Amino acid sequence: MEVVHVTAENFEEEVMKSDKPVLIDFWAPWCGPCKMLLPIIDEIAAMQDKVKVCKVNGDEEGDLIMQFKVRSIPTLVVLDNGVEVNRSVGFKSKTEVLELINV
Repeated sequence: MEVVHVTAENFEEEVMKSDKPVLIDFWAPWCGPCKMLLPIIDEIAAMQDKVKVCKVNGDEEGDLIMQFKVRSIPTLVVLDNGVEVNRSVGFKSKTEVLELINV
């Protein structure tokens, strides 16, 4: 499964109406730890289909940043049926991300 780039316009459809849990990676292009996390997020998205993997560019989606009260990036948020079930701030290893989404 490919990573889905989420914006305020497609958030409802891609995240809230998802039939599976969703991992959202809040990131920014200038963020060093975000760049380090990028290949891990891409690999997890490609290797499994139990969780929908999404990315939100914090520089472009301020409303979503505020909605999720993201104060630092990268922030990973896991939603199940539209409800937050897990959150992590900062760089995480592949193992830690997999634990976060329980895959």
